[in-house]
Amino acid sequence: MKTQVVVDLLSNMLWSTFWISLPLLMVGLVAGVVISFIQIITSIQDPSFSAVPRLFAVFAALVLLLPWILFRLTDYTSQLLRDVARYGN
Repeated sequence: MKTQVVVDLLSNMLWSTFWISLPLLMVGLVAGVVISFIQIITSIQDPSFSAVPRLFAVFAALVLLLPWILFRLTDYTSQLLRDVARYGN
């Protein structure tokens, strides 16, 4: 394999990973900020109060976004398999 082909493969892989994980990370970030704000207002400093709602929010987002994630993964895989001849040289 040529160097440019490897660089393209890694670049596509990293970009796909970035776009797939971005919505889940953003949900976790927003949930964390909201929970932290609620903790500041109520002076509740219980660690489970911040962890459980954040985990629930990320899990709910994962369930809702699963069809989109699977579409992106199958699109990436089909593109990878379509170009398999390019990698054999």
